[in-house]
Amino acid sequence: MGLFINIVKQYELMAVFNLGKFSGMRAPGFHFLIWPLQTGQKVDTREEVIDIPRQTNITKDNAPIEIDFLVYMRIMENEAQKSVLEVVDHRSAVVGIATTTLRAVIGEMTVDDVLSQRERINTELRVKLDDITERWGIKVNQVEIREIEPARDIQESMNRQMSAERLRRAAVTEAEGTRQAAITVAEGEKQSAILTAEGSRQAEILTAEGDQQAAVLRAEGFSTALEHIHRVAKKIDSNTLSLQYFDTLKALGSSSSTKFIFPMEFTNLLSPFIKMADDRTNIDDA
Repeated sequence: MGLFINIVKQYELMAVFNLGKFSGMRAPGFHFLIWPLQTGQKVDTREEVIDIPRQTNITKDNAPIEIDFLVYMRIMENEAQKSVLEVVDHRSAVVGIATTTLRAVIGEMTVDDVLSQRERINTELRVKLDDITERWGIKVNQVEIREIEPARDIQESMNRQMSAERLRRAAVTEAEGTRQAAITVAEGEKQSAILTAEGSRQAEILTAEGDQQAAVLRAEGFSTALEHIHRVAKKIDSNTLSLQYFDTLKALGSSSSTKFIFPMEFTNLLSPFIKMADDRTNIDDA
């Protein structure tokens, strides 16, 4: 028999066995073990990263695709004994279960989903692995896919599809630009037509108002002239009017006309002159 000193570091725990029977976990510090009655096995509780090697997976639409990823995990301190008592090599166990879990997840997705939903794959892998590794006292904190590489023929097909999609988007963008330009031009022409029509309407209104005012002024001028003529005519006696008629007859006689039409009132206008002539004749006879 012998007495051995075991130093457990800050990030470690030690499982102690008495005569092969688990007796508990020892905290960091100095621990004395009596060999061969007592043995110990240290457990590292720090988070560790496991690199899952690249493997070929088959998608739901039967497309081969290669994926490699990282698993971040740690042994839980309150259940550290499980990593010693429930599994021989917890690292190898995690690698194996991660590989099979990845195949199950990828098998339920199409190749397009695998390439476009990396975060979803990470989350599903983490949840599924954490459920399984819990029985070993292991907590899976994170899963990160490093690279996804489809088969060459699928990659070429995707490249052609992406090229066609870029051309389609360019055509759509160009068509949208043309449509917006046409809308802008049409809107401009519409506004121009509205302004032109409004200008024409205003011009017609102003012209009509001008014509109306001119007609009113002409009517007022004509009315004023008639009033003036009426006032003057009221002051003219019959002799003056008769003389005016004589002047008119004189003007008619100087013309080349051979026929003259006299109104019936003409004899009434001459009656004063006839009376004056008769009076003068009577005076001469006397």
